[in-house]
Amino acid sequence: MKIKKGDTVLVRAGKDKGKTGTVTRVHPDLNKVEVDGINVVKRHLKPSQSNPKGGIVEANAPIDVSNVGLVNPDDKDRSSRVGFQYKDGEKVRVYRQADNKEVKSE
Repeated sequence: MKIKKGDTVLVRAGKDKGKTGTVTRVHPDLNKVEVDGINVVKRHLKPSQSNPKGGIVEANAPIDVSNVGLVNPDDKDRSSRVGFQYKDGEKVRVYRQADNKEVKSE
């Protein structure tokens, strides 16, 4: 998967289009990512031993990876698609819209 946990992404489609956030979780089998503060939904919890009152909590729902783009630190207003290239025999991620500049991972 080309998007990883900790990446800063820009939402390209959906109700949160134009917002940026940090990827908190990646679901490679579903091809989805969870982004902090994006696609927030309310979950209704029934009472249990650990949560005797139950209640309504807000949680991040996964968003399809095709609806987000990696934010280039040089141009924070735009997002870029990500590709892979081999540099010095090592596979690295590169920005497609930034002349294949290497992605710096945190």
